[in-house]
Amino acid sequence: MKQALLVATGCASFFLFAGCATPYQSTGFTGGYSQTQLAPDVFRVYFRGNGYTSGERAMDFAMLRAADTCLHHGFTCFAFLDERGSTSTSAFTTPGYAYTTGSAYAYGNSATYSGQTFYSPGHTVLIHKPRAGLMIRCFQTKPDAIFTFDAAFLEQSLTQKYHIQIERPRKKPASKSWGGE
Repeated sequence: MKQALLVATGCASFFLFAGCATPYQSTGFTGGYSQTQLAPDVFRVYFRGNGYTSGERAMDFAMLRAADTCLHHGFTCFAFLDERGSTSTSAFTTPGYAYTTGSAYAYGNSATYSGQTFYSPGHTVLIHKPRAGLMIRCFQTKPDAIFTFDAAFLEQSLTQKYHIQIERPRKKPASKSWGGE
């Protein structure tokens, strides 16, 4: 019984949120972020939105992920090495339909029929899904002559803009050595 209730609750929440823009989340069915570490201080960060996500939100969330990745790995700032944004477009067409209404009258040996057919064509809907990709290099301290983003400031700014919280795993405290004990 509990399993059926959990499945029903999960489906209800899926349909409840199906019409929302992609949240700041790891890549899933409705989109999200991913990152790949390419060198000790270089990362490729990617965000893919759904059909309700704006291009601005996709780029903001890619930048938020870049800031979060930078801070998570102990860096303070980062610079773009490459930036790409695109949109994939898909379409679907709803089926058309027709229906006929009519009436027939019979008077003696004669009959009359009056009818009318209505047709509603299908509609084509375009779905635009934005994507944003960044390749970043992270730094411990701000280098001279290179524009960098302050990761902590950017993270704070974007989390306030979208009213979200970033939960970072707590670092384990360093273990103390007691000299051979």
